[in-house]
Amino acid sequence: MAEKFHTELKKLKADTLKMAQLGRFMLRTAVDALIRQDKELAASVVAKKDEIHDMEVRIEEHCYQLIALNQPMAKDMRIIACTLKVITASLRIGRYGKSIANTVVDLSSKPHIANLMSIPHMADLVIDMIDDAIAAYESDDLRPIEDLSSRDDTIDALRHSIFREGITYMMEDPKNISRCTHYIMVARYLERCADHACKIAENVQYMETGERVEIH
Repeated sequence: MAEKFHTELKKLKADTLKMAQLGRFMLRTAVDALIRQDKELAASVVAKKDEIHDMEVRIEEHCYQLIALNQPMAKDMRIIACTLKVITASLRIGRYGKSIANTVVDLSSKPHIANLMSIPHMADLVIDMIDDAIAAYESDDLRPIEDLSSRDDTIDALRHSIFREGITYMMEDPKNISRCTHYIMVARYLERCADHACKIAENVQYMETGERVEIH
């Protein structure tokens, strides 16, 4: 029975990693579509929304089944608890990717203002945070997430910078209002994705050590 349970636990983690990678893919692809002003690429992200939702439902049900049938304790229970948090964060990252993709249609008709400001750089940093949080969950190694708090501070600073720059362009020319509003919202979406990477990291820390930490 114990061997079967741990086999199922490995499958659970593998499925969760696939979902986390899908959320990450949706975000990365959406930002690439925005940078390129590629409406077809953006549409491919929006088309993934049902797939990632179905994965969350299936993995969540698997978690509940493992709890009900095996009554896990200690580290095993923490793995399942962490997994439930990881799939929630992954779904939200994917949804923010979809939201960014939905802006591409409105932003594809004219050249970007100021080369999208700092959004491409901000997106790269956020994706790196997500990658490291996923890696920590996969490997049971906390080293990739040791400095996530300071990296999150950098993301917050970039969002504020993009907000201020966007307001400046709006004041210079009212024709910039719509585009800069989109940029400000995209920066907000990216900031929230960084927050979800931190939430994954917090739960991986708990999974490994049994201690609660707050990363912000």
